[in-house]
Amino acid sequence: MALVSADTKIAELLNELHQLIKQTQEERSRSEHNLLNIQKTHERMQTENKTSPYYRTKLRGLYTTAKADAEAECGILRRALDKIAEIKSLLEERRIAARMAGVYSDTDPPRKTMRRGVLMTLLQQSAMTLPLWIGKPGESPPPLCGAIPASSDYVAKQGDKVAARVKAVDGDEQWILAEVVSYNHSTNKYEVDDIDEEGKERHTLSRRRIIPLPQWKANPETDPEALFSKDQLVLALYPQTTCFYRALIHTPPHRPQDDYSVLFEDTSYADGYSPPLNVAQRYVVACKENKKK
Repeated sequence: MALVSADTKIAELLNELHQLIKQTQEERSRSEHNLLNIQKTHERMQTENKTSPYYRTKLRGLYTTAKADAEAECGILRRALDKIAEIKSLLEERRIAARMAGVYSDTDPPRKTMRRGVLMTLLQQSAMTLPLWIGKPGESPPPLCGAIPASSDYVAKQGDKVAARVKAVDGDEQWILAEVVSYNHSTNKYEVDDIDEEGKERHTLSRRRIIPLPQWKANPETDPEALFSKDQLVLALYPQTTCFYRALIHTPPHRPQDDYSVLFEDTSYADGYSPPLNVAQRYVVACKENKKK
């Protein structure tokens, strides 16, 4: 019943999103005429080689209108982004509810039957669809945007992906990609599942053994301070695996869609580091251990 109601709500939100997208296009089309007037006015001023009071007054009015148009379009886009976030949240709730009920879909098969290639594709899709933080003018990026850590009292929700420090079969400790099952406020411990179906393990871990993953990508063009900087020590998910390893930032992202370029610690290379490898913002977190092993 809950799954049906979630489907209904998602359908309603998708319809609202469609309407907002149409409004965005209508707003943009309406503002183009004004932008064209601004361009033509500047061209006339260049031709006449003068800036008369008439042109100054006209441009002031045109730019005021353009600013209002841009703010209106921005408002519609923000509402659309809110709808997308709400849809994603409902889809995640539906996925968790279905898993608890033993109902699975093609996009979320049971862990014991998931092929590794499917898992790697899902992880890549999760990184690509991580929303970009778009703040208002003067607004600082929030915790869990890019490199900004979670607040000290933050508790990851059921279904959230985290880096979890667990003991391996050989007794060594390693950081793995895991999904939060629950959090016990009495013991301050998490229960998490290894995301890799080959692990098939559930771990009970203290808060210090859990690092929440970013919930937004940071925009290098507007919020570079929310990114890890060159030569900073991090934990990064090694490509085509579900384990995090220590690495140095080689190159931070230059554009919103770019990945980090990192150098993984690797004693098989003369300088102790691998060649540069790309890792998505979704899978790069601060390293809690500063000493090199």
